[in-house]
Amino acid sequence: MQRREFLKLMTTGTLSASLIPGIVNAQNIGESARSRLRLWYTGPAERWVEALPVGNGRLGAMVFGRTAEERIQLNEDTLWAGEPHDYAHNGAYKYLPEIRRLLFDGRQSEAEELAMEEFMSVPLRQMPYQPMGDIRLHLPGHEQPETYERELDIERAIASVKYIVDSTRFTREIFASAPHDVIVVRLTADTEGALNFQAGLESPHENTSTASVGDNQFILQGSLDRFYYEQLDRNMECVLDFETRVLVTHEGGQKRVTDEGIRVEQADSATLILAAATNYTDYKQVDGDPQHRCSRVIESIKGLPYQSLKQAHIRDYQELFGRVTLDLGTTSATELPTDQRVLQFAANRDPQLIALYFQYGRYLLISSSRPGSQPANLQGLWNREIHPPWECKYTTNINAEMNYWPAELTNLPECHLPLFDMLEEAAESGRTTAREHYNCRGWVLHHNTDLWRGTAPINHSNHGIWPTGGAWLCQHFWWHYVYSGDQEFLANRAYPIMKDAALFFLDFLVEDPETGWLISVPSNSPEQGGLVAGPTMDHQIIRNLFGNTIKASRILDVDTGLRRTLEEKREKIAPNQIGQYGQLKEWAGEEMVDPYNQHRHVSHLWGLHPGDEIIPEDTPDLAGAARQTLEFRGDGGTGW
Repeated sequence: MQRREFLKLMTTGTLSASLIPGIVNAQNIGESARSRLRLWYTGPAERWVEALPVGNGRLGAMVFGRTAEERIQLNEDTLWAGEPHDYAHNGAYKYLPEIRRLLFDGRQSEAEELAMEEFMSVPLRQMPYQPMGDIRLHLPGHEQPETYERELDIERAIASVKYIVDSTRFTREIFASAPHDVIVVRLTADTEGALNFQAGLESPHENTSTASVGDNQFILQGSLDRFYYEQLDRNMECVLDFETRVLVTHEGGQKRVTDEGIRVEQADSATLILAAATNYTDYKQVDGDPQHRCSRVIESIKGLPYQSLKQAHIRDYQELFGRVTLDLGTTSATELPTDQRVLQFAANRDPQLIALYFQYGRYLLISSSRPGSQPANLQGLWNREIHPPWECKYTTNINAEMNYWPAELTNLPECHLPLFDMLEEAAESGRTTAREHYNCRGWVLHHNTDLWRGTAPINHSNHGIWPTGGAWLCQHFWWHYVYSGDQEFLANRAYPIMKDAALFFLDFLVEDPETGWLISVPSNSPEQGGLVAGPTMDHQIIRNLFGNTIKASRILDVDTGLRRTLEEKREKIAPNQIGQYGQLKEWAGEEMVDPYNQHRHVSHLWGLHPGDEIIPEDTPDLAGAARQTLEFRGDGGTGW
């Protein structure tokens, strides 16, 4: 299928999985294809990145699969450092004309220095996502299993561990149930009375305590209290409290629950059901009761047998996952453990590994983004660190968007909804940022946001002042409409946000004194070049936003005057240009290109992907310039 034909189908909303070669409806999935959808290994995880993730959108766990000392690391998606906070720098707009003047005069370092002093977020950084704790299982005598297999079945969203000790087969199954809002851990032995273990809850946070509740529940309670922010060298106020609660049931043997943990002896099987919550209500309020929330969840499933929980989980998950399959063929490589397949991929033909990778991406999106949850962050849902990389936030100069590229294309539109919920909240806080930083209408979001919906420029002026994060995310609103044809969604949710984002750029864009084009200034080209006037990526994104807003207003038959203004301004935005080396220019003005620069970001190719204004058959010169850019950048670090 030619890209032009594909884009036409997208625009008319008539694209379906059956039109894409290799993708067929779920009803056509054969048992052989289903049986291959698993990651499996012959040893436990030694490092966190080797553990297997499960999640229901809100709760996540990383399963290490160790035999004698199991660790299952836990996350709850609203546990973040910080507190409700408006990050805007009041009155920053007063310094905007001078910052622009300095940039137009070629005095970049002075512009960056002034912006650092007068234009940045307060505080300078946003808050990090936090781990909640671990379930620790101690199984005496299981140090040297005779056989071992660890698996993640991505067709059923169940992680499992199977091994033999003294001729007894021990099995664990772990899944995160969306319908019951719990994480379930099932332990069984195929020899009567052979299951003996201790279970406890731990947390990396200092202000925590554990206790028993009755004879079958165990809880971990804590609060973040204060957070030492290394990059700011200061303690930050934190207001979130949390609770993790475990209900234990067993068949055969006996159990004992104390303030230190759970002991099960001489059982045939046992089930640990975990609920977790914080006092977070929304980005403005933290008046929830985590104890009440956890207790309510546990009470709602008391008495339900394990098989009922499991079957409800599988039905719910497969309703999403089972909509699409990808069959690229198979080879004998499917019989190898997954880590060996990855190592041998370059040398051996293994097309099914590509299909597995595709489906694993869908699995991760389903597991980290469900209606009512927070959207998938930089690590989806899973994080073990108090100080995670890039604070595990929502980075909107590529990562947040990339997480959601599969949502519509692979028939998971429900998974898109948490992103739209976040955008509606970011638009609220972004109106303050638009007013205080730019004296503009509408709303703006820079290159990151967090649980508290910070929208002001963070970290440093040489990369934090990038005002098109919200505009890029508006593309996802439009895609959701294109794929669904849902005019009610377009009218009530998408268009108001898109319109207000467009209003911001009508006010923000200024005329380049040399060319007369409308340009974005101050800004940058993520993630290099410093603070500049007129990055190509911005102009591509803004044209896309204006174009989609124009289409939406025409479909809805509203805002005729605004539509005409957007059409006029859109034509005046600085166009894509070809530079002296035949590459696509990254900036509208003076050349700042090193043909040997192999930086991993190719931000100025946004118009090629995920934008749609550079198409080889329609714009061959620009497509050739994009190709030249890719050849210069090389394959070593290019990520998207």
